[in-house]
Amino acid sequence: MLTLIAAALLAAPAAADTHHEQFDHGGARVHVTYHGQLKPELRQVGAASAPGRPATLQCRWQARVTVERSARATAGHVATRRIDAPVLVTGHRPGWCDTQAAAIGAEVAAASDRLRAHLVEVARRDRGVLVAELEQARGRNS
Repeated sequence: MLTLIAAALLAAPAAADTHHEQFDHGGARVHVTYHGQLKPELRQVGAASAPGRPATLQCRWQARVTVERSARATAGHVATRRIDAPVLVTGHRPGWCDTQAAAIGAEVAAASDRLRAHLVEVARRDRGVLVAELEQARGRNS
């Protein structure tokens, strides 16, 4: 059973998107890239049933967002950070996970607008943290 789940995890494609920002800080231009990846996690539940009985077999899935932030200032400072986020999309499909991976991948890909909105929101919330990291780096190099 674990082999089936592992195979389904590998078969379900992830959705990805990138958001770029620029701003001035301490006399230097800062270029920031937020790369988000929405990757499904699949879980097989239920069981196949005997003929004439309803099947309970289904694939439940959820897709979490992981955001990698990379910021480079023209002054030479670099600040990277990984930002893990909660589940953005969930669903379930009847049958085995390995036979539903393509359909789940399509549902995840259809959530690309939600991923883009999430990246913009992460960038907004991250600005203060990034500025603090740049200030700290500038203090060490002064």
